[in-house]
Amino acid sequence: MSTTTKSPVMLYTEQTPNPESLKYVTNKMLFQGTADFMEEETAKEWSPLAADLFSLPYVKGVYICNNFVTVTKELNYAWEDIMLNLKSHIKEYIESGKGIINEGYEEAKKEWEMEAEDYSGDDADIVVKIKDMIQTYVKPAVEMDGGNIEFKAYEDGIVTLVMQGACSGCPSSTVTLKAGIEGMLKRMVPQVKEVVAEMG
Repeated sequence: MSTTTKSPVMLYTEQTPNPESLKYVTNKMLFQGTADFMEEETAKEWSPLAADLFSLPYVKGVYICNNFVTVTKELNYAWEDIMLNLKSHIKEYIESGKGIINEGYEEAKKEWEMEAEDYSGDDADIVVKIKDMIQTYVKPAVEMDGGNIEFKAYEDGIVTLVMQGACSGCPSSTVTLKAGIEGMLKRMVPQVKEVVAEMG
């Protein structure tokens, strides 16, 4: 008679370019996709893991993607005081097998994104190109840093992107945005004049 043993949950931390965010990487797939929670209400509705983390006084934001969780802390806490506590908290939660993201989140997210979209004619083609560039070149790079960048809007040559996870409030995100993303989009999509960001 064989007993199946669950593989142990491994967890390690990675620095992100944002001093207020830390990336907790695990050996388990948590959620195939991206889920960004900047306030407790949304977390309570859609993510048992994020809601659990928000119960800690020093958690300001939770971003879940593939096999990692990026936690953004409140300013008045130091990482050296909370990092290990947070690590064991996340590890225990994952080991318990409790839910990570609720059913229906992807559908709800698509609906929110659809509401923001209503492009026609040339703009529709431009938006498809912009989204494609972001998906192919931008997302994989910022994901390694524990963040995410989503397309929000395009109007009169101005692209609005939403910064999530470690990218939100990161000091170097402005450089990434202006030097990296804006430069690339202007080259590849000549109609783009400027790229602006809003925090997730």
